[in-house]
Amino acid sequence: MQQNVLVPYPHRILSMLKHTNTECTFRVACDNEPDYGQFFMLSLPKVGEAPISASGKGPGYVEFTIRNVGLLTQAIFELEPGNSIFLRGPYGNSFPVKEFENKDLLIICGGTGMAPVMTMINHFYDHPEVCKSVNIISGFKNAKAVLFREEIRKFKERFNMIATLDSGEEDGFEGGMVTAHINKIPFDTFDDYRIVIVGPPVMMHFAAQECVKCGAEESKIWVSFERKMCCGVGKCGHCKINDTYVCLDGPVFNYEYAKDRLMD
Repeated sequence: MQQNVLVPYPHRILSMLKHTNTECTFRVACDNEPDYGQFFMLSLPKVGEAPISASGKGPGYVEFTIRNVGLLTQAIFELEPGNSIFLRGPYGNSFPVKEFENKDLLIICGGTGMAPVMTMINHFYDHPEVCKSVNIISGFKNAKAVLFREEIRKFKERFNMIATLDSGEEDGFEGGMVTAHINKIPFDTFDDYRIVIVGPPVMMHFAAQECVKCGAEESKIWVSFERKMCCGVGKCGHCKINDTYVCLDGPVFNYEYAKDRLMD
């Protein structure tokens, strides 16, 4: 019998990795493998439900990097390995990873915007022959807000990666917002390229425009939107922006489409 897409099912928490005072990655037992950039609806009975992008995946598990910002996430943070969390999904479209093959790739992400691209970055890390080059700019507010520290150190060994802090200093991190470092990317050496930008809408817009100033074409830029979604399947309308349902048509969009329809 086919499962009802609106019914969540309990999944056991396998482990928890604390990144900061407010962010933690939960590894959850799950056989529903997401594509790169897809999201799940996470819930607890009588508490609430929210969309969370998968930040990791592997045989029999999916990972979610969650920020403690409300009633649901506060309740999730009170759980321990062995407890259950309710999931349904995955939902939405994904990054066109096959299209990125044999090209130079630039990934720009801000804060928790690094989570939705982590499965894709790890894919390219495990398969370095897939892209001509992988370039990453990842920005955080300050040293206390840095996520995925071990992964960043690992990625720097294989990729052209710039990690930044909006304020403060720390070894291995540049100062300033991600937009201040886009001109360091060697666009003039790229024969064919694609760009992925994930973060708050304002950050994505200005980062995309900075890429355009450096000679990038808007049609080669991809963005991913985080938006309040209540059903995940296009029924409730909470994620609708103009004529676009983010849960169905996204969360991944080509910037050429998104800039006028989703970023007004």
